[in-house]
Amino acid sequence: MEQLDLRDLLNKSNAVCDALTSANVGNARTLSPSLRAQLKNDLSLFGAGLARADGIVADDEVEFVRTTLGLSLEAPVIKSLRKRTYVPAPLPDEVPSVLKYAVVSDAAGKLQPDPFKRQAAMVIYDTFKIFGTSILALRSHDVTDADAAYLTGYLERMEKMLREYAVWRPGSQKSYRTVEPAVDLPATKAGRTSAASAPEQEGDLDEALAELSSLIGLDGVKRQVNLLVNLIQVQKMRERQGMKAADISKHMVFLGNPGTGKTTVARLVARIYRLLGVLRTGQLVEVDRSGLVRGYIGQTATRTQEVIEEALGGVLFIDEAYALTVDKGQGDFGQEAVDTLLKAMEDHRDDLVVIVAGYTDLMERFLDSNPGLRSRFGTTIHFDDYTAEQLMAILKQKLEWQEYRLSPEAEARAEALIEHRVATKPENFANARDIRNFMEHAIANHATRVARLDGAEESKEILGTIQPEDPQDWAS
Repeated sequence: MEQLDLRDLLNKSNAVCDALTSANVGNARTLSPSLRAQLKNDLSLFGAGLARADGIVADDEVEFVRTTLGLSLEAPVIKSLRKRTYVPAPLPDEVPSVLKYAVVSDAAGKLQPDPFKRQAAMVIYDTFKIFGTSILALRSHDVTDADAAYLTGYLERMEKMLREYAVWRPGSQKSYRTVEPAVDLPATKAGRTSAASAPEQEGDLDEALAELSSLIGLDGVKRQVNLLVNLIQVQKMRERQGMKAADISKHMVFLGNPGTGKTTVARLVARIYRLLGVLRTGQLVEVDRSGLVRGYIGQTATRTQEVIEEALGGVLFIDEAYALTVDKGQGDFGQEAVDTLLKAMEDHRDDLVVIVAGYTDLMERFLDSNPGLRSRFGTTIHFDDYTAEQLMAILKQKLEWQEYRLSPEAEARAEALIEHRVATKPENFANARDIRNFMEHAIANHATRVARLDGAEESKEILGTIQPEDPQDWAS
């Protein structure tokens, strides 16, 4: 399948500018400079900021920005890049000006006829994304966190606007495309690749990232996962250009209290890694201490190896991993599991991703329990407790999935109970798990109440509405 390249996207973006101007969207005909000129200016400033993000402005980066956008040697942005000030550029606060016009057009259906099928804004977004990743692919050194943060932050701001106006489309829905981007899937050591076709994988990746983005809260988690995705994508681009790619550790540490979404995110990471071509199958195998440790010498190593073999090609997620080493005396076989795991992480480095999770303080002690353990994990992600507002949003979402809703009075009662729960945080506080239990008890109480009603009173309204007497305090 032909790969959609940057030049094609630039041509489409220019066509978007022309269509918006012709339709006079937002009085575009009166703009000075024109939308086309503003697009070039926004791209050049974005490219310059990304080139300076790591403090090193290379000649090939300057030339790429200049030639791709058709800038002269006297253009201000080129002059600034050639000064080699080595001062990282701050992340712009605004989205590209052209994006605003495209978003308004898509949301209101301003283009008639519309050759972009109400996805003009997605054309602009994709252009900036491919332009940015193309610049990072030129790096003669490893892509830094500053590079990835600049690109991810800029794209996140654009995506936020697209979602707010309900014009965001995942890859499989980008019908403006005449061809889909190909996704290279390098073989693993075993020589196996994913069976899905390239266009399907591209679309599914966008959908997986959209699913991550749709999770309530977890802003810091989403940002770090997106950073990692961008780093991996750039390294694959470098490989395609015959350049040296950095060896990025895919193993992760998830730190946080129970019920903060660690397992949900681990499952999404496994899926995303498969779609990126990092893993060949992408299954998630979840275990804790009881699934690894046995009572006699040699049994723990054998059982741990069995679990590892089950996880090969995917992600091994070890919850409460600190239980393998914390406060264990002589004769405990948890360390045997850790030693077996460390060897497997090295032996299967291209076919296994390990994610360990647990309370922050205890996980720090776990990582220090073996001299080589901490260095195996390249990414540490902190999962903050949910706020009362976020837990309330989770409750409403879960009820909606079950075709229930809260009456105004029940909503007020639930808010009060959840706010008190978060404010006091008892020893057994479990974030979203508390909400699941809260919802299940409310539904059970609703069923007990409704079952007593006369059949003549039966209606969808009654069967689907949680009343204030249904939600119960956790202590009751």
